[in-house]
Amino acid sequence: MAPDRGVRGAARVSPLYDPKIRGIVFQVLLAIGVVAFFWWAIDNARENLERANIASGFDFLWSRAGFAISQSLIDYTPDDSYLRSFFVGLINTLLVGVIGVFLASIIGFIVGIARLSRNWLVAGIAGVYVETLRNIPVLLQLLFWYKAVLAVLPGPRQAVELPLGSNLSNRGLLLPWPDVEPGFGATVVALGVAIVAAIGISIWARRRLYATGQTFPAFWTGLGLIVFLPLLVFLASGSPLQLMYPELKGFNFVGGLHIQPEFVALLLGLSLYTATFIAEIVRAGILAVAKGQSEAAFALGMRQGPTLRLVIIPQAMRVIIPPLTNQYLNLIKNSSLAVAVGYPDLVSVFAGTVLNQTGQAVEAITITMLVYLAISVATSLFMNWFNRRVALVER
Repeated sequence: MAPDRGVRGAARVSPLYDPKIRGIVFQVLLAIGVVAFFWWAIDNARENLERANIASGFDFLWSRAGFAISQSLIDYTPDDSYLRSFFVGLINTLLVGVIGVFLASIIGFIVGIARLSRNWLVAGIAGVYVETLRNIPVLLQLLFWYKAVLAVLPGPRQAVELPLGSNLSNRGLLLPWPDVEPGFGATVVALGVAIVAAIGISIWARRRLYATGQTFPAFWTGLGLIVFLPLLVFLASGSPLQLMYPELKGFNFVGGLHIQPEFVALLLGLSLYTATFIAEIVRAGILAVAKGQSEAAFALGMRQGPTLRLVIIPQAMRVIIPPLTNQYLNLIKNSSLAVAVGYPDLVSVFAGTVLNQTGQAVEAITITMLVYLAISVATSLFMNWFNRRVALVER
């Protein structure tokens, strides 16, 4: 028995058979391999750039851009720097991402609930929409909206007149735009107060519901505050706001808000395509809730609408949010297809025009990749925080 104990003791002290030491050694070797690979890649890129007489670095960002951008939410001229053009493309990308996520979420939730409707016509239309658009590549949908729908619209002189003085033509969508006058700040303050009051009423109504079981029309009360309180202040301050309507002068419209067809095509394509996947996520989340939950709510006298809003949807959110995050990330990344319809997003402006003019391929692509990475990480962190907020607290 003594020799056996000696063998086992030698095995315990031998570092070759210690799993902790082996794990540390393998991790160190892997880290060295990763660092060596990136060092080789960077050094190889530097040598190739020097051999091709291409300057490296980020000094080009402060050089004159020399090209125009069709849509810019900030002041920009061709005399501005490449860095300024980078911010123009970034803001355009964020604009599409934020509005696209908002529209896709609304459409997806409506269609997802409609697919579960007892009305076969409503459920059938929702099903056809989902099964059709989600099986067509998003790039083809962008080209369809841009080439087959918006490009064939009539010119400005024969523009389609829409409500509220709006117009739709092959030059894009033109909407009335407010012209703010002095004194409008009071209306903005009233709107802020109404929003805070609506949030407070919503929190109070939820606590009251959990404590007593009695419901309160918090949504309609908050909506009434948000609509009527700023309206009363607006009228009392002499209506310090006028709308500028688009007017046809010559061969084009002037005045109002001009939304370019490239932006409309990109927004429609991304929103409608992503909404199909969100609709299926919402449908799956609702079906994941036990049927007894709705039956219990009906037994307490709750109607179908409040049951869906107060019982089913809150429980379904724990299933909906994780895959919903992926769809938001996909929409933001798919916005890089804007180059196909000529929308000046970050990829089109910075990884396209700036790269071609400066030849700084490594720097331009690296910056673009890091920006998309930062946007995606920020979106994931926000959705993870929201997921924790709506998670059910188990006893």
